[in-house]
Amino acid sequence: QVRPVESGGGLVQAGESLELTCKISGNIFPAAGWYRQPLGKQRELVATINRLGRTDYLDSVKGLFTISRNNTENTVYLQMKTLKPEDATAYYCATGAFIGANYHPNYGWGSGTQVTVSS
Repeated sequence: QVRPVESGGGLVQAGESLELTCKISGNIFPAAGWYRQPLGKQRELVATINRLGRTDYLDSVKGLFTISRNNTENTVYLQMKTLKPEDATAYYCATGAFIGANYHPNYGWGSGTQVTVSS
């Protein structure tokens, strides 16, 4: 069973950066994604990374957020730059696989890490 554990959330001021970490126990994971669900909005898939390191991003975070992985340490990162108040919410790491172009977070979800951005 694959179990992601997120860390790295916290309180920052608008314009600052933060890096989230997702440590994954269990088997090597094919792919991983970071999700968030802003208050009153639907859950968003923020970024994904596949086994080969190919990445994809939500349009609103392109150029600001960077997802990466360390296969040796079974860890996925989300580097977030120039944070805005609207980025504030809980971020969740989910492991899964791609079927075609679609990401399916079927292997395991973390419990989330909270990001707060003050204006």
